[in-house]
Amino acid sequence: MATFLYKLGRFAFRRRHFVALMWVALLTLAGVGAASAPVAGASSFSIPGTEAQKAFDLLESRFPGMSADGATARVVFKAPEGEKMADKDNKSTVEKTVKVLGTGSEVTSVDDPFTTHTVSKDGSVAYTSVKYKVSGMELEDSSKDALESAAQDARDAGLTVEVGGDALQATPETGSTEVIGIAIAAVVLVITFGSLIAAGLPLLTALIGVGIGVSTITALASALDLGSTTSTLAMMIGLAVGIDYALFIVSRYRAELAEGREREEAAGRAVGTAGSAVVFAGLTVVIALVGLSVVNIPMLTKMGVAAAGTVAIAVLIALTMIPALLGYAGRRVQPAGKKSRLLGGGRAAKKEGKPNMGTRWASFVVRRPLAVLLLGVIGLGAAALPATSLELGLPDDGSQPTSTTQRRAYDLLSDGFGPGFNGPLMIVVDAKASDAPKAAFTKVTDEIKGLKGVVSVSPAVPNKSGDTAMITVVPDSKPSSVKTEDLVHAIRGTGGEIKADTDATVLVTGSTAMNIDFSQKLNDALIPYLALVVGLAFLLLIVVFRSILVPLKAALGFLLSVMAALGAVVAVFQWGWLASLMGVEETGPIMSMMPIFMVGVVFGLAMDYEVFLVTRMREAYVHGEKPSQAIVTGFRHGARVVTAAAVIMIAVFSGFIGSSESMIKMIGFGLAIAVFFDAFVVRMAIVPAVLALLGKRAWWLPKWLDRALPNVDMEGEGLRALDEKRRDGDEDRELARV
Repeated sequence: MATFLYKLGRFAFRRRHFVALMWVALLTLAGVGAASAPVAGASSFSIPGTEAQKAFDLLESRFPGMSADGATARVVFKAPEGEKMADKDNKSTVEKTVKVLGTGSEVTSVDDPFTTHTVSKDGSVAYTSVKYKVSGMELEDSSKDALESAAQDARDAGLTVEVGGDALQATPETGSTEVIGIAIAAVVLVITFGSLIAAGLPLLTALIGVGIGVSTITALASALDLGSTTSTLAMMIGLAVGIDYALFIVSRYRAELAEGREREEAAGRAVGTAGSAVVFAGLTVVIALVGLSVVNIPMLTKMGVAAAGTVAIAVLIALTMIPALLGYAGRRVQPAGKKSRLLGGGRAAKKEGKPNMGTRWASFVVRRPLAVLLLGVIGLGAAALPATSLELGLPDDGSQPTSTTQRRAYDLLSDGFGPGFNGPLMIVVDAKASDAPKAAFTKVTDEIKGLKGVVSVSPAVPNKSGDTAMITVVPDSKPSSVKTEDLVHAIRGTGGEIKADTDATVLVTGSTAMNIDFSQKLNDALIPYLALVVGLAFLLLIVVFRSILVPLKAALGFLLSVMAALGAVVAVFQWGWLASLMGVEETGPIMSMMPIFMVGVVFGLAMDYEVFLVTRMREAYVHGEKPSQAIVTGFRHGARVVTAAAVIMIAVFSGFIGSSESMIKMIGFGLAIAVFFDAFVVRMAIVPAVLALLGKRAWWLPKWLDRALPNVDMEGEGLRALDEKRRDGDEDRELARV
C-alpha cells in the first residue's frame, strides 16, 4: 500500500492542476445539485419490527385519510385568575379561535374543547387539538403563521395561550460557537506549523470535503428521506477528521523536507507513510458509522452512512488534494523545525538536539509505566461513575427550555389535567379475526381501566368497517417516567388473554410507546453492534500492527474512554453539573441513541489516534530500535501532531454545543469530552505505559498468523526498496561512466 500511495502522492503533486480542477468540479456539481434539489421535509421516523410501529402501520391501512403522520398542535387556553373557561367572554374567544383555526388549507380537523370535554376539572384550563395533512417540517409558513396569529388574537382577548405539539417545529440552529470552533482549529494549526500557508491547507481541504459531502446529502435529502440532523452530523464529523487527516500528511511532508528530500519526493513519501495511517484510520471510522445499520432503525442507518460517506471523501481529499496544494505552495511550506518569515523570520523554531515535549513525556512514562497506568485507569474510572445512574429516553416538549411556547403549553396541560396528559397512549384493537368485534373493544376497555396507573380511558372509536378501533389511555405519570413504561408493558401483557378470549389483537402505540420501543431496540442492539464494530476493527488493527496485544489494548482503552465520556454526559445533561455553562436549560434522561452512537463514532475516532501514534512506534521498532526507545521515537515524531489534532477535533465538536437542537448539543459535548479522554489520557498515557510494561511481547504475532495476513506495508518497506533500486541504478551509471 505504501508504494501505491507514494505513486499517488507524486502524481497529485505533478498533475496538481488536474487534481485541483477535479475536486473543484465535484464541489460545484454537488453545490448545483443541492441548490436545485426540492426542499426536504422531516425525515420519517420508523422502528421496523416493534409493536408501536406495527400499530402505526395498521392505523394507516384501517383508518385511511386520518394522516397519522401529520403534524399536530395543541392550543392550550388558561382563564385569567378567578375566572373560568366557561365564562361567556372566555368561551366566545375559544370558539372564535377554533373557527379561525379550522379554515386553514392544510388542516384536517380542529376539536372544540366544550364539545370534546377537554376542559380541566377546575375549569381554568382548556385545549383544542389541531391536526394537519402534512408533517411539521412540511407545513407551509402560511399555516404556521395562521396558528401563531390565532393564538395571539386569543392572548389579546385576555387569555393565556400557548401552543404545543410539532406544528411549530423549528429547524435546528448551531449558533456562532461552530465558527468559534473552526477559528480555534485555525489558531492551533498556525501554532503547530508556524506558517499561515501550511495551516491553511488542512482547513481549506476540510471545508471542500465537507462542502461536497453536505451538498450531496442536501441534493439527495428529498429522494432518500434524509433529515436535517443527518447533514449536521456529517458536517461535524467531516470537519473534524478532514482537518486531522490533512494535518498528519502536511506534518509528514515537512518532516521529509527536513531530511533533505526534494518537494515532489517528500509529497510522495508523506502520502505513502502518513497516508497509509490515514486510510486505515478512515476505515475504522467508516466501519463504525456504517455498522449503525445493524440496529435496523432507518433514521440511524441513514445518519451513519451519510457521515461515513463524508469521512471517505475526507480521506480521498487528504491523499490527493493535499499533495496537489503542496505543489502550488512550493517553498512557502517550510521544513519541520522552521517558521515562516511572517511568524518567525525563517529561523529554526528550537535548538537542535533539544528533546521536545513529546520525547520528555514518553521518557517519563517509560520510567514510571505502572504509576501512569494506574493513575489513568483510576481517573477514567472515576469519571465513568455517573454512567451507573444512566437513564435513557427521548426528548419531548417537557425537555424544551421554559422560554418556548411548547414547554409552557406542556406545563399548563400538566397543571390542568395531570402529567400523563402530555403522553397519552394509543391502543389499537385489531378485531378483524373476531366474531364479536364490539365485545372485544369493550373487554379491552374494561381490562385497561382496571390497571394501576391509569387516569382515564376513552370509549373505543371504530373505523368504518368496524373491525378496528382506537382507544386513548391517559397515564397518571409523565411520558418519560418509569411508571409510564411499566403501564405500557402491563397493557401489552393483557393482550395474550384478550387474544385467547376474543381473537382480537391489542397493540400499543403513540409517541410515548414509540419512544419506549425505540429505547428498548437500541439497548438490545448495543452488544451485537459493539461486538461487530470492535471485532472488525480488531481484525483490521491486527493487519496494521502485526500484533495481537496492541489491538486488544486499543479496544480496552476505547471502552475506558467511552464509559468516562458517558459518565460526563450523565453528569451534565442528567444531573445538571455545569449545565448553565453548556447552555442546558432543562436536565432529564439521556437520549436513547446516545450510548450506541457514541460507541460507534468515538471508537472510530479513538482508533485514529491509535493508528497515527502507534504506527510511528511500530515503524521505529521494525527498523531495529528497542521497544522502550521505539515508544520515545513515536512520541518524538507524533505527539505534537496528535495533540494538535485532538485539540482541533475537540474545538470542532465543542462548536456544536451551541446548537438549539438538544440531540446535536449532547452529541457535540459527548464527542468533545470523549476525544479529550481518549487522546490525552488513553493514547498519551495509558498506551505508552502498557507498551512499556509489555516490551517485546507487545509486538508478538503467531508465525502462522503472520504468514496468513496480507502485508499492507505500513512501515514503508516498499519505499526503502525503491531507494535501494535507485542507489543501485546510480552506482551502475557511475561505473559505466568510469
